[in-house]
Amino acid sequence: MKAVRLHARGGPDQLVYEDAPLPTLHPGDALVRVYATAITRTELTWDQTYQNPDGSSRLPTIPGHELSGVIESMPPGIKDLGPGDAVYALADFPRNGAAAEYIAIRAADLALKPRTLDHVHSASVTLSGLTAWQALFTHGGLERGQKVLIHGGAGGVGVFAVQLAKWKGAHVITTSSGANLDFLRGLGADETIDYTTTRFEDHVRAVDVVLDAVGGDTVSRSWAVLRPGGAMISVATYIPQDEPAKHRARGLFFIVEPNREQLEELAQLIDRGQLKTSVGRVFPLAQARQAFELALEGHNRGKLVLQVRDEK
Repeated sequence: MKAVRLHARGGPDQLVYEDAPLPTLHPGDALVRVYATAITRTELTWDQTYQNPDGSSRLPTIPGHELSGVIESMPPGIKDLGPGDAVYALADFPRNGAAAEYIAIRAADLALKPRTLDHVHSASVTLSGLTAWQALFTHGGLERGQKVLIHGGAGGVGVFAVQLAKWKGAHVITTSSGANLDFLRGLGADETIDYTTTRFEDHVRAVDVVLDAVGGDTVSRSWAVLRPGGAMISVATYIPQDEPAKHRARGLFFIVEPNREQLEELAQLIDRGQLKTSVGRVFPLAQARQAFELALEGHNRGKLVLQVRDEK
């Protein structure tokens, strides 16, 4: 099969488009014919990109864990999905990814893709949609009527977080550059703040949940706007263990996990027209290096996606 691989740890310059062996299936694995995979800006810096679950080296390695495709084969005992089904998923990070024509993935992580989306847009949902869901609801405990501040609303995670928070019935405040404010209001944001001209901490108070998808000093600046007992959730930077207690709040940095049930809920919202995807640019698999280079520049609206094969 054709695949994009790294033979050494590094940046986009290490990505090679080449022939690779078909993936090895382990017990419980499905083989999926990949149609599209979205990419995450930082994934080439992660240890899991280069290591097996036991910590041993996995080189050469295939990146890209956000996928949409069609099931080629399934392990025995699974009756609700089978060969020919169009599915989407977030694959485990310490395994080879989906920047290839085929991927071996735990069958339990597969969900039927949204009926109303093509594979490119379905792939853009998996990591970002699950991250937003888990940040807001699993870890943040966001409820109807509460107030949420979402940093980086126009990014891959932020686009879903704004919509999911609004769907939940929260009052949604988000930061972004001025060019994206109208876009975010169109997604349902109640208040938008241009971080290039305005300090959010001068205008926001008593927030129930802060979701940081930006990093830098965003968390340290956001404690002042969080109500006592609120939740500071970051997917971009670690939160020191002693920091939440100082502010009488909860604080957590977390890494998203595959979750079939949550993907099924996201697909239902999408198919009912209650959740929109945002794809920035689409590259053919052979141009993975250019896609990762663009991702590293940052400030892209929506996800960058590699199209592995044409839709049929």
